[in-house]
Amino acid sequence: MSAPVTVGLDDSPESRAAVEWAAREALLRGLPLKIVHVEEPAPVRLAQSPLWDPGAYRDRAERMVRESVEGVRLRHPGVEVTGERRSGTAADLLGEAAGRAGLLVLGSRGHSALSGFLVGSVSLAVVARAERPVVLVRAGEQAADEHMMDPAGVPSAAAPFRPVVLGLDVDAPDDTLLEFAFVAAALREAPLRAVHAWWVAPTSFHGFYGDDDLYDSLARGQADHLATVLRPWRRKFPDVDVTEATRCGSAAQILVDDARDDASLVVVGRRIRTRPLGAHIGHVTHAALHHIAAPVAVVPHG
Repeated sequence: MSAPVTVGLDDSPESRAAVEWAAREALLRGLPLKIVHVEEPAPVRLAQSPLWDPGAYRDRAERMVRESVEGVRLRHPGVEVTGERRSGTAADLLGEAAGRAGLLVLGSRGHSALSGFLVGSVSLAVVARAERPVVLVRAGEQAADEHMMDPAGVPSAAAPFRPVVLGLDVDAPDDTLLEFAFVAAALREAPLRAVHAWWVAPTSFHGFYGDDDLYDSLARGQADHLATVLRPWRRKFPDVDVTEATRCGSAAQILVDDARDDASLVVVGRRIRTRPLGAHIGHVTHAALHHIAAPVAVVPHG
């Protein structure tokens, strides 16, 4: 990956958290950082108001980008950072930016007791269309959140990273997804936990002689399949400590439960589809975006 890490900027807490995460990721990868703010057209009623001052709006946007760039340079002096202000529709222009970036980072809104984390329409639209990895970062995300506790039990960015969690479908494994997860773990010197869910109807193992043996046999087969998929990547990344987890049940629920408390980064795939309608994200990725607190990387693949 040689293209820059690009991050979308607006005047929101989740956007500021995304800029910080993107700066740390750019430093890890040795890549430049580009901060992009999209200035959308004013609503018609606002634009027609005598109080509307488009010049002041542009000045505010320019100041926001400039201050964000200067802040990153102060906090992360090892990162080459530039800023860009563009005019148009945010989903379209950020989607274009994703195509030119090695990695696009966006903010994701806060937590709702009913629905989990709130992924905005712009972020969902970009994730659904991007053909490069997109990472969504929650408001309030801090460097220490991605790390273990220090020996005194205090959150610290100086402690080792928490595991990178990979949601993997072993029936359709993709090298792009696997490489992204292994590289992320290697850069962080973090363990990688590969989570695979498999499903059979609950009634399949109820009330019949030998059901336990059949279930155990299926579980061993799924575990062997996961091990086979990961074996060449273990050889390619011998320094990454890999844990394999296979469980029977809902893939979305299993991934959310596994990554809920101790992940530094969650990596999921999104199959690129060409149908013109609908947000092509998939239910597992959708669940991860809405219910996992850690940053979630969505890696598109064929």
